Amino acid sequence: MPKTSKIQEAVKLATKAHDGQLRKTGEPYIVHPLAVKKILEEWNMDDDTIIAGILHDTVEDTDVTLKGIEEQFGHDVAFLVDGVTKLSKARSGMKNLDSYLPETSDNLLKLLIATGQDVRVLIIKLADRLHNLRTLSALPPDKQKKIARESLDVFAPLADRLQMGRVRVEIEETSFRYLDPKRYEELKKLTEERLKRADKKLKNAQQAVEDLLKHEHIKYKCDGRVKSIYSLHKKLAKYDQNIDRVYDLIALRFIVEDVTTCYLTLGLIHSLFRPMEGRVKDYIAVPKQNGYQSIHTTVITPDKQVVEFQIRTHEMHDYAERGLAATFFYNEQKLTSAYTEGRISKLPSHLLWIKELQETAAKLASGEKVDTKKLKLNLFADKIFVYTPKGDIIDLPKDSMPLDFAYRLHSEIGATCTGAIVNGKMVSLNTKLHNGDIVEIVTTKNSKPNPGWLDKVGSKHARHKLLSQLHSLFPNFAANPDPPEKKEKKK
Repeated sequence: MPKTSKIQEAVKLATKAHDGQLRKTGEPYIVHPLAVKKILEEWNMDDDTIIAGILHDTVEDTDVTLKGIEEQFGHDVAFLVDGVTKLSKARSGMKNLDSYLPETSDNLLKLLIATGQDVRVLIIKLADRLHNLRTLSALPPDKQKKIARESLDVFAPLADRLQMGRVRVEIEETSFRYLDPKRYEELKKLTEERLKRADKKLKNAQQAVEDLLKHEHIKYKCDGRVKSIYSLHKKLAKYDQNIDRVYDLIALRFIVEDVTTCYLTLGLIHSLFRPMEGRVKDYIAVPKQNGYQSIHTTVITPDKQVVEFQIRTHEMHDYAERGLAATFFYNEQKLTSAYTEGRISKLPSHLLWIKELQETAAKLASGEKVDTKKLKLNLFADKIFVYTPKGDIIDLPKDSMPLDFAYRLHSEIGATCTGAIVNGKMVSLNTKLHNGDIVEIVTTKNSKPNPGWLDKVGSKHARHKLLSQLHSLFPNFAANPDPPEKKEKKK
């Protein structure tokens, strides 16, 4: 049966299974899975994900079984539905999950670990949560605030981790409106007033840039971006509520054909307007930790208007809006197939944290104890992006050193490391690396690691590889697997 036909079969099954059930809005329950279906289709997700989205509540709320779903729709769909069901249990804070993960009360971490085997489960859950937020008005105020708080604390950061910017903004905006309606309306009014005042000057700036791009025969698409209410709320807290210090309240976004044209467009904008010192940010050369790429520049126009411009390619823009969903679309492959065929290394570097989740989920399933505190540090610590001499981007935890970089490249490179060259200068092995550094590792064939290196690695990955090598070289060697700074904190 073609997969499009299977989607219709899933709709029929869900309609029958949920027959007689109503939502809090008073609508037939089937309205919800059909809304989830529509959201997943808008995100261009694969058919298995869409089918699982349609059926995501059937096993928990109806007589439909996982076995029946697998027989009718295949293993992948059943696997995804089972994942969403388990995720619901993780969210509800069931006692068995708390005993499963006793080391942490962090809901986001629990949620990630529970679905580490296939991130499509998280995407389905985000679609599910998005529709629930859109219909939140049907619930009593106390339930509204509870769901809004969880959405802001758990699901918005999750959408950000998956770089699903459009989803993150909608979750934050809706949640904030229910949690603090007075502040929401106050900031909304303030934003509208600013927009009205700046409208003519912004149009003049936009027109000037468009005229120049047309003169240079550059193809482009332009749209405007107004800072979300919740993002403004957070930023004002940093700037003593002084909105005049928020330079990116309004941004003009130019989407062009390729990376070269991004930089050409930046130069043309700077030929028209004076850039503000320290306000040019090149996230194309050095992407944000979640993979976001764009060039941002803040300028002052001749009529004294401060304007932020954002410049990116069409693919960068799609990824900024849809994140991991766009990755599925462009790669045309499921992450599960990458897992099962051992091709996980082909994932973009900013998504390799998914592999660690999968490994952790497998350990927990086998009964192995996992230190989730260390996992959380590794998953959510700030990342830095450094380069190999050939220009390949390598992401590392913040405060990493040359040995962390060496072991990330290959265990053997780490083991035979004798020095490091950073930005053309020889440095010691305990030198902290920074965003944008170009790092070259010097190796000697017969060199071997030594216990003194344990003070010169900061990442979990490098420490694990180094300890393994030290145990092989020195059978009686014993060392605490935690880095020294972690031991001090425990004391």
